[in-house]
Parts: sequence; structure tokens; C-alpha cells
Amino acid sequence: MNKSLYLIKQASVPNALDLYIYDYVEGDSYDWWTGETIESQTSANYVQKQLELSKDVKQINVYINSYGGEVKEGLGIYNQLKRHSAQKTVYIDGFACSIASVIAMAADKIIMGPNTLMMIHHAAMGTFGNAEELRKAANDVEIIDKASCSSYLAKAGDKLSEETLNQLLDNQTWLNAEQCLQYGLCDEIAGKEDDNISKAQQRFNNAIKQQLESLRQEVKVPENLSKQKTNAEKLMAAFRKKVEVK
Repeated sequence: MNKSLYLIKQASVPNALDLYIYDYVEGDSYDWWTGETIESQTSANYVQKQLELSKDVKQINVYINSYGGEVKEGLGIYNQLKRHSAQKTVYIDGFACSIASVIAMAADKIIMGPNTLMMIHHAAMGTFGNAEELRKAANDVEIIDKASCSSYLAKAGDKLSEETLNQLLDNQTWLNAEQCLQYGLCDEIAGKEDDNISKAQQRFNNAIKQQLESLRQEVKVPENLSKQKTNAEKLMAAFRKKVEVK
């Protein structure tokens, strides 16, 4: 039975489409017993069909929780989303690893949960053959790597240099939401209070505090009133006097 890995549904908001990438990104497979092609719901071909059916939508929301998968399929999905005229928002719901993180870079806005992670690394491949074939494979994977990893630089802009990116890729780096925000690999952390709003509120509170303190200094109790006793003090004094008389 074919397990549904990629869920696509029309969003409840008009003129919007929700896409869910909640497992490995992979192409179609072949059933050798039946001779049938098993359509992958994480393939670029499948996504293309869904986007074609929804070509008039104005908003595409992509929800990602994936370890990654096939570079070929991921790059296809990335470019299809990039070409679409709708506003694209990607929500990282758990992990966005490997090629899944590249797909995220197609978004106009990337939103991460405060406890979510992104993992980036150089492209990898398995091969066999003689020395010449292995050398060619190494050259090929370098070209593939540059093609996929250029997406990070395109999204990050001046927040991430190529040198820093290569260091992160070399180390197969796991990035939390704060680090992704720092490097320009996400635009917002869900639920995090805007620093500008927080600072403005603090300035307002300080101004009010200073005004109240100034008012307290300006308001002076008349000397004749400041020496008056309260009713409680008068009663206590009368009680003490009565006791002393006895």
C-alpha cells in the first residue's frame, strides 16, 4: 500500500494553497511485481501537477518537517515554487534537513518555530567504477553541490558570506531558529516578541516612572500638616496618658 508522504490540500483561506512536506523527498518508483509505476507524492512531477491545478492561487503555504531526500526532486520543487507568481510562505514545523532546507529557500518568507531546526551540508552521492569514473563522479557532485547551495546565498543576501556558508556545509551544521535568523536563512521566529516593540514599551515605562518620580518631588506636604497626628496616633497617646494617670 502506498503511504501518503506529501499532503496537498486547498487551504481554508480563499485563493491559497497549503503544501505539506512531512517526509522524504523522492521521485516515482517501480513495482517489479505488477509493472506499475508508483507515483511519489514528494516528487517534482507530482508537485507540478498540483501547482498547475492551483495556478490562480495568490498564496502558497509550505509546511516542512523532513530529513531531506533526492537533490533532483528537491531542486525541481524549489524552482517550481520560485517561478509561481503567488506569495510563498514556508513554515518549519520540525526539521528542515538537507534538500528540504533548500526547498524552504524558495519562500518569500520563512517562519520557524522556536524549537525547530535546519541542517545543511554538502551534496553527497554513492558511486562505483574505475579511477576515471570516480574522479568524474567527484567533479559531478561538486557541480551539483554548488547548484543546490547557491539557494542559501540567494535567500540570505548580505547576512551570509560564501566563506561562512562553506564552513557550515563542511561541518554538516544543525542550526536552531535563532542562528537561522542570524544567517538570513529564516525571516521570523513564531511567537517571538518583536524586539522593537519590547524596547519601545520599556522606554515608555521608564518615561512614566520618571514623571511619577518628578511629581512626588514637586508635591510637598505643608509643614503644619506634616506635624499633625493621625486619629490612631491620638487615640494611642490618650490611652498611654490614661494608663500613666492610674
